[in-house]
Amino acid sequence: MLKEQLAVMELLKNLIRGNTEGISRVTYTPQKPSFLEERPAGWRFPRAVPESKGIPSWKLAAFIRELAEEGRTDLHHVMVLRHGTVIAEVSVAPYRNGMWHASYSMCKTITGLAVGMLIEEGRLALDDKVFTLLDKKSLLSGKKNLTVEHLLTMSSGAGFNETGMVSGDDWVSSYLQSGIKGTPGKQFEYNSMNTYILSAIITKITGETLVEYLRPRLWEPLGITRVFWETCPKGICKGGWGLLISTEDAAKIGQLFLQKGKWQERQLVSEEWLKASVEKHMDSPEYMGPYGYGYQVWLGGRPGSCTLNGMLGQNVVVYPDLDMVIATNAGSDELYQNCVLLNIVRKYFEQDFEPEETLPEDPAGYRQLQEIKKCLERDGSLWGNRGLYGRAPRNLPTGGGHGKNKCRTGNMQRSGQKLWGKREKSARGVGILKEERLKRMVDGRVYRLEQTHVGLCPLVFQVFHNNYTEGIRTAAFYYEGMRFYLVLEEGEMLHRIEVGFGHGAVSEVSFHGEPYLLGVQGVFSEDEDGRPVLKLDIAFLEEALRRKLKCYFHEPEGRIELHWDETPGGRLITEGLGALLSDSLKSGFMEMIRDKAGVDLPEILVDRTIHPIVNGVLEVP
Repeated sequence: MLKEQLAVMELLKNLIRGNTEGISRVTYTPQKPSFLEERPAGWRFPRAVPESKGIPSWKLAAFIRELAEEGRTDLHHVMVLRHGTVIAEVSVAPYRNGMWHASYSMCKTITGLAVGMLIEEGRLALDDKVFTLLDKKSLLSGKKNLTVEHLLTMSSGAGFNETGMVSGDDWVSSYLQSGIKGTPGKQFEYNSMNTYILSAIITKITGETLVEYLRPRLWEPLGITRVFWETCPKGICKGGWGLLISTEDAAKIGQLFLQKGKWQERQLVSEEWLKASVEKHMDSPEYMGPYGYGYQVWLGGRPGSCTLNGMLGQNVVVYPDLDMVIATNAGSDELYQNCVLLNIVRKYFEQDFEPEETLPEDPAGYRQLQEIKKCLERDGSLWGNRGLYGRAPRNLPTGGGHGKNKCRTGNMQRSGQKLWGKREKSARGVGILKEERLKRMVDGRVYRLEQTHVGLCPLVFQVFHNNYTEGIRTAAFYYEGMRFYLVLEEGEMLHRIEVGFGHGAVSEVSFHGEPYLLGVQGVFSEDEDGRPVLKLDIAFLEEALRRKLKCYFHEPEGRIELHWDETPGGRLITEGLGALLSDSLKSGFMEMIRDKAGVDLPEILVDRTIHPIVNGVLEVP
């Protein structure tokens, strides 16, 4: 365990120093393909008006409105089903309907389903010893009794945790050789490496990766055609994270729970396994989830309910007594099930909510729901174009009635002025003609950057994918055929990114051989001295992450100042450090940094990696 902790400390020190070249101890191999948009999307749920399934349109409109307006959720996708039918769905621009999205820990439940299938096949048992299954010997007496069930319930007590992502290539050996805390089965301790070991066991028994094992047993029966699961350096699916899956396909997993494992007359997972999965096997800390933990799934507040939960807002909520499934993707800054987004779900569907089987048609309420959907899918916000322009809110009705109430006109803190601070004036002061003049003014300019430790990818992205930046060296701006481009030279990569004005323009870029889709929206503004400022919102469409960039053009000095930011940001860094470092090393390392530099480690990391300022000089006028 000391080896892994030291690897984390070394990584943090290099990030603070701005040294990102060659810092990884994990072998990197490009894996991710382009989003398979040309591949058929597979089977889709039927769609219906909410009232036909007993849910008021106005209630769904109010629910989606609150999710979209709550600043901490950063909603990307939401889908609501009842009786196996989609009754509401929204993909918030620039996120696209049907696109796959990082699931993070949401996929742990899918790994748990695979374990249940293997048990049903008679090839695995809950009390099987982990060391026996993996053909290893334990040198620690406490670990000799480590079983499959301990992994499922997050009660292994293993000292090797998520730190393993950055410590080396052989995660299985590191896990099995690590220390143990207490007796397995006695205490809940959330650890993604428990799920990874389950994936390793499946591969050991079947000779297939987890994604291959599930292809004829889950993906094909459910009509899931667009799915990708990252592997570790040894070729084992990560199990506890690394799955890209669309919102609708994730909702199919929730529907499978509702249907007790049966799909189109075929029993994919045994009813007994699903019942056992949603029973409380371990109490969990209140800040993680108040209702306890089953087999790789969080328990919910309604009878028999559960949540497939991934950090930053990836959820599938299953309500058997309501026959409902609610699926979300987002980019919040929260790690566990007890979060703002899921509290909004609970507010609407757990507080004495009892739907009817059918309701009378409500044209006004349905128009309200459709108008909210139209605004979010077109503008990315109910307040204007993703908050960059600071427009007055549209005259949309709120929830709480049948379309009679009108939109609030206060609380403009949801606009871009909150996102970007107050240094520059509102973009409303820059007219279309002036905006065009500013585009032409910077056309063809290339700036050589003086600090080269910042990359296009957010820090969380780099760590999770072991894909570290070599630093952006130049930034260039081009205006061609009425389209505006930002071109970044990052190491040996050249990112040509289209910038949309009034909408998010989509570009594909490659990071060391892995393609990712970006949705980029920009607006020209002015700072307090009247100098032009280009503000960019860079959404990673397949992830829960955003980059934000403000480009200050200093005229006539021929200099540029780049202010970077990202979401989720500082709060996630602070909480993430607590998860990665042991108490003793965390305390000692942070005290050492505090003594030498006079600041806290999270503060340094945030300044250096989350919102650094980079200066550049004009190289090509």
